[in-house]
Amino acid sequence: MPISGTPSRAELVEHLVRTRIAGDVATPRENNLSHYRKLANSDRHYWFGLELGDRWSDEQDVLAVMAERVGVNDDPEYRYGQDTIDPELTVDGLERLAGRLRKAADGQQRVLFATGHPGGLLDVHRATAAALRAAGCEIVVIPEGLTTEEGYVMQFADVAVLEHGATLWHTHSGEPMKAILKGLEREGRPLPDLVVADHGWAGYAGQHGVDSVGYADCNDPALFIAEAEGTVQVTVPLDDHVISPRHYDPMTAYLLSEAGLS
Repeated sequence: MPISGTPSRAELVEHLVRTRIAGDVATPRENNLSHYRKLANSDRHYWFGLELGDRWSDEQDVLAVMAERVGVNDDPEYRYGQDTIDPELTVDGLERLAGRLRKAADGQQRVLFATGHPGGLLDVHRATAAALRAAGCEIVVIPEGLTTEEGYVMQFADVAVLEHGATLWHTHSGEPMKAILKGLEREGRPLPDLVVADHGWAGYAGQHGVDSVGYADCNDPALFIAEAEGTVQVTVPLDDHVISPRHYDPMTAYLLSEAGLS
């Protein structure tokens, strides 16, 4: 049954597991390990707009970070089958994120929202943006006419997205965030005080020196590494595209309640 109102921590943990946002998630172990290896082998598609240098060239180091911060199986010999996200770590991440949102609200900061996973997380970002606007924050409006090689950088419901062929596009790239920040600089407008995002949108913002927080799946190690290094302030582990976007509603309600925004 759906949760009405704001769940308790225990209720949210149960909901995350039941809907597979955390717990036994859909992403298989072999896919996770493949992505960890590609990041370690300097495949920039998996760097999410970050500059990792040669600091993470051992995939076992990447696995260790993901076991600590996400809750995947820490056994390097476990190579096939189900993998996991620890729901307690998901809620811990939401509570850290809530603290940064509360700071933004208290300071009435400029906040930019963006997603590379519009099929899953668009409404999470939209609801958070609406709550921060109601608290007095400025939700950054992106410059018009921005493009990357993948498509157009647009803004829907206060959330920056990539549009391609009249479709909102899934992207890992940091190039759309780069286009936004460079566009703001060209127009002489201040950069955001905070970026709330995912994928390369969050990674590039953090690399550029903007406070950045976001969400990431267990097969997307870059943002967790960035949090470990201090480039990104908060990364919340979750499955970023479950069967229904409505499954994220209790999580969003908990986040906004913890931030004092509901």
